[in-house]
Amino acid sequence: MPVDRDARLQEWERRAQPYLFIASTLFLTSYSVRVLDPGLSPAWYVLWETVTVVSWSVFVAEYLARLVFSRDRWHFVRTRWLDLIVTVLPLLRPLRMIDLHERMQLRRDAPGLGLEARVMTYSGLAAALLGYAASLAVYHVESSAPDANIHTFGDAVWWACSTLTTTGYGDATPVTARGRVVAVGLMFVGVALVGAVVGSFSSYLMRSFRREGER
Repeated sequence: MPVDRDARLQEWERRAQPYLFIASTLFLTSYSVRVLDPGLSPAWYVLWETVTVVSWSVFVAEYLARLVFSRDRWHFVRTRWLDLIVTVLPLLRPLRMIDLHERMQLRRDAPGLGLEARVMTYSGLAAALLGYAASLAVYHVESSAPDANIHTFGDAVWWACSTLTTTGYGDATPVTARGRVVAVGLMFVGVALVGAVVGSFSSYLMRSFRREGER
């Protein structure tokens, strides 16, 4: 029955969270090791590459399972489009934290201090993780590219920070097609994440000033 399907879907999502967290950690760790340690022996490289593939397979299996349990599969795909994106591109998994900001917007009438603090925390964490993932991806493709000006991981981190904050100094810029695709994605996401943090903090300040004025 439909109710049973919805209940099974919710139960599956609840039970899968710890395993997804472990898989996400393993995926980011294995990708980091392969990118940041060029001196890996072939055996260790294959091992970490296997960890990357297996953890990615967990994301795919979890998404397909939720799709099977859903009552209306087309509706699931349309409304859970972010889940599909982060399954295909697992380095974008921190984007799922943006859902917290959407839930906050739907609960504006609730006492906001704790919720706003959580939004700022999770949005900030998502920005940091996404910036780190983008740094890895850009360093991976740019470090060996001709005419590249991102030669070290530190250069990539500096570029990610200036891009996330929409500062754009221009001293470090991707020159490859893949690097520029990552940059475009980070620009759009940076605006959303930084906007969530700034908006929540501004809302908290306005509420605090309003309470002070009413005393």
